[in-house]
Amino acid sequence: MSHQLDVIARIRSDFKEKFGIPRQSGIVDELRAKIVFEPKYRNADALRGIEGFSHLWLIWQFSENIRQDWSPTVRPPRLGGNTRMGVFATRSPFRPNNLGLSCVRLVSVEKSDELGTYLVVAGADLMDGTPIYDIKPYLPYADAHPDAAGGFAPDPGKKLKVDFEGGLETQVPEDKRAALAGILAADPRPSYQHDPERVYTLDFAGLEVKFTVAGEVLTVRKVEKRG
Repeated sequence: MSHQLDVIARIRSDFKEKFGIPRQSGIVDELRAKIVFEPKYRNADALRGIEGFSHLWLIWQFSENIRQDWSPTVRPPRLGGNTRMGVFATRSPFRPNNLGLSCVRLVSVEKSDELGTYLVVAGADLMDGTPIYDIKPYLPYADAHPDAAGGFAPDPGKKLKVDFEGGLETQVPEDKRAALAGILAADPRPSYQHDPERVYTLDFAGLEVKFTVAGEVLTVRKVEKRG
């Protein structure tokens, strides 16, 4: 039996490409995004009472990773891309139904003539335009388990020191600097790449950010507005 899911909203974020998006939600709280509802669901009554919750669950689609087939095992980046684990033991985007689950912090409920009533959230790990299928409140007494085991991913990983060469941070809008620094500190590189000479390019908030990583130091080499 098949069932059709409706897209209720789409995310508006500073990520136009997949590279650089945090590996999990909540890692970079400084990130801001908007959840904009589709016209059919653009009804303020559907959000009545949501202000009382600090965090939300988003159920969404890995829209850039849709495949017609699936594999029972995948190679998690956390394990270097060489070890296979069961797909249901990972958060890989290559899943039978291509569904993602993210916990975000609700910053505010806003309204505009263009967008209707929309949500501003922090810590989202979604690319701009990602379709959202459902939104549910996070319940701290039900959803938080301090004694939970993290399997092969027990922590978010080490943080890099971020240096902006020659004062390049001034090329980044002030309201985006903390978010960019957080993204870079979380090390956006594939876990199996360690070449200190390699130059990586991150597309974020309309900027092209080029950087290198040597040891535990990430150095921003260039910041330009995308043409």
